[in-house]
Formats: sequence, C-alpha cells, structure tokens
Amino acid sequence: MKTNRLWIAAALAMAIGTPIAGFLGDTNMGRPITSKQTEVPFLHGFSAGAVAGQSELASLESADEWINSPPLTASALGGKVVLIDFWTYTCINWLRTLPYVRVWEEKYRDQGLVVIGVHSPEFSFEKDLNNVRRAAADLGVDYPIAVDSGHAIWRAFNNHYWPALYFIDSQGRVRHHHFGEGSYEQSEKIIQELLAETGAGGFDSEPVSAVARGIEVAADWDSLKSPENYLGYERTQNFASGGEPVLDEPRIYEVPARLRLSEWGLSGDWTVRQESAVLNKPNGRVAYRFHARDLHLVMGPTARGTSVRFRVLIDGQPPGAARGIDVDENGESMVAEQRLYQLIRQPKPIVDRQFEIEFFGPGVEVFAFTFG
Repeated sequence: MKTNRLWIAAALAMAIGTPIAGFLGDTNMGRPITSKQTEVPFLHGFSAGAVAGQSELASLESADEWINSPPLTASALGGKVVLIDFWTYTCINWLRTLPYVRVWEEKYRDQGLVVIGVHSPEFSFEKDLNNVRRAAADLGVDYPIAVDSGHAIWRAFNNHYWPALYFIDSQGRVRHHHFGEGSYEQSEKIIQELLAETGAGGFDSEPVSAVARGIEVAADWDSLKSPENYLGYERTQNFASGGEPVLDEPRIYEVPARLRLSEWGLSGDWTVRQESAVLNKPNGRVAYRFHARDLHLVMGPTARGTSVRFRVLIDGQPPGAARGIDVDENGESMVAEQRLYQLIRQPKPIVDRQFEIEFFGPGVEVFAFTFG
C-alpha cells in the first residue's frame, strides 16, 4: 500500500520517550531504545486530521468501546510493558503482521506484556461495532481491543499508519515505535529488553517462528508492481472508463478494450461515491490490470443480511490454480460481509494480468484493490 513521505517525516518528529499523559500517569522523560520506521511499500497511511503534540493529552480512556477486556485503566496497566498495535481490519499490511503480534502476546503475556489492539477505521463500515467484533473473532484477535472509531487515540499518538506498533515501558514511556511490515526480530528484541527492565525473565530469547496462512502470508515483494488503489472518487487513480467518473449519480460505464498496467474500469450501471462504487443493476463488472501474486478487493453488500453472487476471471478465464482463498476454482463465490476478499493468488510466473469480477445482482459496493 502507498506511503506518504511527508507523513513519515512528521511521524519521525514525534517525541519518542515522552510519556503519554493520562495513559499510565507518569510524567518523567524516558530513554528511547531506538526509533524505527519502515520504508515503502510496507505500510498504509492515513492522516485523519492528526495534530502534532496531541499525543501528550489523550489516553486509552478515549476508547469508544472495549472488546475482549474491560476498559484498561492506568492502575490496571501500571508496571506492565504495553504494546499498542494500531489496526483496521481490512488493511492487508496489518493482516500480514498479525501472526507475529498473536505469538508475541501468547509468549510474553505471563511475563508482564499487555498487547492492546487499537482499531482505528479507514472506511465507514469499519466503524460498525458488529463488524469489528466479527472480524476480531474470525481473525483470532483475542487480546484487548480499544475501539477508536472517532480516531481520538490515533490523534493522541500523532499516528499516521496501519500497522503501527508503539512499545511502552513499565513507567508509561514510549520507548520505540515501528511503522509497517517487517523487522519482526527487532521488535521482539525490544519487547524482551523492556520486560527485562522489570525483572521479568525465564523466556526463550530466540525469536518466535510465526506461521502465516491464507491472507496473512507475506507478500511476494519481488514481483509486486501494482500499488493499492481506491474505487471511490476521493482517492482513486487510473480510472479508464470514459474520463472522470460521474460523482454520486448513476451512470452506465464501459470497460475499454484494453487496459494499461494499474488502470481499472467499470461496466454496467454504477454510482461512484466518495469512498466506494455501488452497483445499481445486475451484471456489473469491475476490471483491473495488475502485476502481483495476490489480488484483494475490499467490498460488501450495501444492506446487512444480504448477499450477492459473483464470478472472477483472470485473462478471461476461470482462475483455477490461481484462485484466492475466497473463491473456488471456477472463480465463483458470494459477497455477504463487508471485508477484504482474497480473489487471486497465482503461481509463478508473475506477469501483467487482466482481472475481472462480475456481480450477478445489484446491491454491492467495492472500496479498494490491494496486492501482495
């Protein structure tokens, strides 16, 4: 997913080692272990109106709701090493870090580590608490989750990314951060150092071996040439169905005979909205020319409790061995939830391919393509 280097510069300006007032109640300056952030293409950025310096003014008490835990207070967290993990459940970059966070939480829980997932949504439907609860259960996120639908905690940390890890010592001081995928051994070493400062010991110092399956498998970075793209007019790029889309009004679109790499188009009766494209009548299609092992699409039905049947093709044929986990060999499945769907995971050789998805009924909206 794309990265804004100005956001990286702003984030690096954050005062690492400064206590977060009200978080654990400590006001002493901390010694930073290190300051680390990952370069492109390993992270996903979003500003949400963050204000520099506000990280000292807010706490986890700003959470809208808690999942898997009662509200965690300063007294409950006192003396603990805390790992804050900013996530949103449709972010493929975060999904690929999840196997490590799960294993760290399990390995170091009894040594004094508390992992808190702060769910700060990107899309409107990710503010729905039922969706967050379902996603957490489906993904095996059983550690405490602070629901941050209003981005209050996000702004308090002056955060700009999914995923983002903040490592906080037993005195409540931010000692390290990491943005994006990768550097898992280094992150685990930071956890071990912070726990050792509390006197904890007896854990295996060898880094964990996290087993990733399905959608959580790391990207094939060597072959990944297609960046994330959105289908709503606010952030879309490379739309190829007859110039700019008509905003917020139904229109009949056609996919051009040929798409260039990373171009996309619509066919059928669609309404392009700020963050999604909505299908108004049956047999609408979305086409995308891409270069990557994996292709994912964030989508869902427009009405809760409904579903829409669809079929995907790659270069005009059923995917067969190139199918993703959310379709069969014929490329067929149903969209019944608002989430990220893996539609293509192709074997080598990885070359430019044309992807198409056809929906056999109306009432579906498509948000973003991501790749791996």
